[in-house]
Amino acid sequence: MEMMPLATWLAGYIRDVPDHPYPGVLFKDYASLLADPRAFTALVDALADVCRRREATMVVGLEARGFLLGAPVAVRSGLGLAVIRKSGKLPGKTFRRIYELEYGTDEFELQCDALGPKDRVVVVDDVLATGGTALAAASLVAEAGADVVGVAFMLELVALSGRRRLARDLDGVPVDAVINA
Repeated sequence: MEMMPLATWLAGYIRDVPDHPYPGVLFKDYASLLADPRAFTALVDALADVCRRREATMVVGLEARGFLLGAPVAVRSGLGLAVIRKSGKLPGKTFRRIYELEYGTDEFELQCDALGPKDRVVVVDDVLATGGTALAAASLVAEAGADVVGVAFMLELVALSGRRRLARDLDGVPVDAVINA
């Protein structure tokens, strides 16, 4: 790792799985990255650095794979963690948002009391594809009264133009990805 850029080193842990979960989809499997403590720590450190640069006060992790990164990033950054879950999984009053996936739609929820008006939030997820999940999450954070100061991903699928969509729809909120593919 010391001889190559972090993104290049981490990208070596990601394997392409064609036609998963549907024909025509090229799934990026990063299980081996999570299994390697040095690689996983380096990834978490890079995402925690985003939180520090953005002067975040909270991390928001998105169900389900965003939890794998959001929780350790929050701990490493010394910040709290709020979670956005699929519909029907959170108790109490929630804000809800329907969003589009690359191959369908889904619905997210955030507990109404999870964030407040003084919170500066970095939304953390594993993959930036079309940007739909990040936009839904940012909308929920705003509805809760908090400010989105950044969105951060382990991996950006550049060909799907999610960054362009986020730049347009999030009014200049910084978008960070550790690895580009």
